[in-house]
Amino acid sequence: MRRFHFLVCLLFAPALHAAEPGPDRELAESLLAISQSRMPEALDTVDRLTRAHPNFRLAYLVKGDLLRARAKPLRTLGDAGSVADGPELESLRQEARQRVRALTDEDPADKVPAYLLNLSDDARNVLVVDASRSRLYAYENRGGLPVRVADFYVTIGKAGVGKQREGDNRTPIGIYTISGFKPPSELTDFYGSGAYTLSYPNEWDVRQGRDGHGIWIHGSPSNTYSRAPLASEGCVVLANEDLKRLGDYIQPGKTQVVIAAQVDWVPYDALDARRNELAAVLDEWREDWESRDTPRLLANYSASFRAGRQNLQGFAANKQKVNAAKTWIKVGLSRVNIMLYPERPDFALVSFVQDYQSNNLSDRTLKRQFWARENGRWKIVQETSL
Repeated sequence: MRRFHFLVCLLFAPALHAAEPGPDRELAESLLAISQSRMPEALDTVDRLTRAHPNFRLAYLVKGDLLRARAKPLRTLGDAGSVADGPELESLRQEARQRVRALTDEDPADKVPAYLLNLSDDARNVLVVDASRSRLYAYENRGGLPVRVADFYVTIGKAGVGKQREGDNRTPIGIYTISGFKPPSELTDFYGSGAYTLSYPNEWDVRQGRDGHGIWIHGSPSNTYSRAPLASEGCVVLANEDLKRLGDYIQPGKTQVVIAAQVDWVPYDALDARRNELAAVLDEWREDWESRDTPRLLANYSASFRAGRQNLQGFAANKQKVNAAKTWIKVGLSRVNIMLYPERPDFALVSFVQDYQSNNLSDRTLKRQFWARENGRWKIVQETSL
């Protein structure tokens, strides 16, 4: 039996990480068996894969190569000619690389995305998309800390990430809330088993002049198991069975999604210092508000601050007027969620429930604040009451 030579193309590690059974693992096991000249075992594995997922084109490509390898050595994935050489074949090769990479690269299971500093009590899960790995990671909130519970292969925009304009075929970078779910009955077959809608553009995107709409996490057409790593118009796309599993980790209106070009993976204890720093900054802002000292409170706000259409000058004038009528103020914060923004280590999104009480007003509201470090000090640049 001649050896099948595409090991270099796929950049295999010597072993696969532990992972639950599924298409990624079976595909990687078949390719690893091929690289070690264990052809019958490889064919058995890929046969199981095609029986379980009859629309998995990548698996059929590997099977065709295996059958062809009986006659002559193959140089790379797809060399058997079952798919014409060109963009379609290259997209399948890219999918193979990304799926295998998830099981052969350094495993981030013992690390955590640097963004997830503190998860709100009512946030059961949080999702993180690593575009560089074509991977979506689901985390469970355990006492405010994220614990990885699942991960999935995903497709992103055909032009990559960094959405700016309608129709640019890019997936946005940022932090978004899953706002709802559209069942298949409301959609065409293109969206597969349904779609979770995202809150793009958020208020920070709008302020940066980014536009576009309809950024969803959705399934795949019924005639294909999955799509190439870069193939959507900006949405995050999963296999239909994966989208159904993902639903176990989603609470529409509560679950947040962090989308990064390349996730910054850090040890769990690396979160502590930044979490404590931002928690202290938030508490200082609360105490400054309770002091009724308007200049002291305003020191927490950036000169570029915006709250809707109101700039810092308008905000300051209103605070001065309101505080003059107060004899006391108490501000309580609960369900505090603190996340660093992807690609911007000195930028954070903080949300919380605010319980405001004073001598003449009591109010409870959900608030979102964007904080930026300016000249060594964290300041609020954007604030929204929901």
